[in-house]
Amino acid sequence: MTAGSGRRVRVVFVNRFYAPDHSATSVMLGGIARSLADGDFDVTVVTSRQLYEEPVTRLARRETLDGVDVIRVPGTRFGRRRLAGRAADYLSFYLSTFFALLVLLRPGTIVVAKTDPPLIALVCAPAAWLRRARLVNWLQDVFPEVATALGAAPIPGVLARALVALRDAVCRRAATNVVLGDRMRDFLLRRGVPEGRLVVIPNWADGALIVPCPTDGSRLRNGQGLAGKFVVAYCGNLGRAHDYTTLLTAARLLQPVDEVRFLIVGGGAGLEALRLAAQELALSSIRFVSYQPAAELADTLAAADVHLVCLRPELEGLIVPSKLYGILAAGRPAVFWGDRDGEIARELRRTGAGLSVASGDGAALAAAIESLRSDPVRRAAISRAARTAYVERYTREMAVARWQELLAAAGADSPIRHAPYGNLQRR
Repeated sequence: MTAGSGRRVRVVFVNRFYAPDHSATSVMLGGIARSLADGDFDVTVVTSRQLYEEPVTRLARRETLDGVDVIRVPGTRFGRRRLAGRAADYLSFYLSTFFALLVLLRPGTIVVAKTDPPLIALVCAPAAWLRRARLVNWLQDVFPEVATALGAAPIPGVLARALVALRDAVCRRAATNVVLGDRMRDFLLRRGVPEGRLVVIPNWADGALIVPCPTDGSRLRNGQGLAGKFVVAYCGNLGRAHDYTTLLTAARLLQPVDEVRFLIVGGGAGLEALRLAAQELALSSIRFVSYQPAAELADTLAAADVHLVCLRPELEGLIVPSKLYGILAAGRPAVFWGDRDGEIARELRRTGAGLSVASGDGAALAAAIESLRSDPVRRAAISRAARTAYVERYTREMAVARWQELLAAAGADSPIRHAPYGNLQRR
């Protein structure tokens, strides 16, 4: 059963959120699912009836969106505010998904398990094996190690180790495990997952939404009174996986430079902590703006001369920040702080699309920002390199082509070999 053979490959994606939801995993899945449905694939998405920001919402139980059959399973709707409520939402989704898959799956069907909720593959795997379907894991992060690294795991040590062992066993038996970068791939290799069952397909940015735009035309920039300033932006979630103190130190050191302004667009626990600290230190150079509509993404990214990306070093190999791809698409330099041998740092060095400094070194971050401000020729060259990196590696069309080949191979029971960033190749 291969694409183009006359028999359509049947694919079932599992993720807790899907359109019309606008959360990151939903948007990424939607771009792939819609494109596959336009080709040689029958695509179904099993998801919840919630919206990420509005858990009490009850979306339609079943509908077809852009050729994708969307099945929304029942579950609790407590939301993310309380740990017990979140756990209840997870558990109800696990149970509903398992029984839905028992009905949906047929021999040869490919079920693609994302990682929201965490460890959903442990539910998808037995359903797939009972129905003689093929399992593909799409790892956006690696759990429970992420929770452990963040110090947020309420799971007893013995249970956590058992979950890791089960996760590893599922990855070893899956048809394919799709990871976001080489550091994540290396982590799972060390866990005993065979190299032949690991494929790197990075996340991507939508070139239909994000195009390079001049800074002086940005409505957000002008609306914030930042015309004529050198704007350094952080856009997106600033949460527990991110170190805001390095940014705070850099902003304090650059406070005397009247031209420099920091624009923080988004939300998260770290952002609120940064806001309070900036108030205490009277850092007038930092502006805070709420999340902007998705339709305004190009304008939001155009508001800055330089964009910031960060990840706590202990999370390397477990998470890959996806905000980089939008920055590259917008043709803006990126400055990353975290592990200088991390996934983002490696990519910035390889492509020349930005600079990296060590986590905790606010002075180095301030120096990197100042070096870009004071050298517009260099900044323009890095901007061109950023856009080139996007065009060559991170478009939606490239991601779709990789997924098409991977799923066609999985449907034909044909192993594929690891070929990062290029076309996947069957053995």
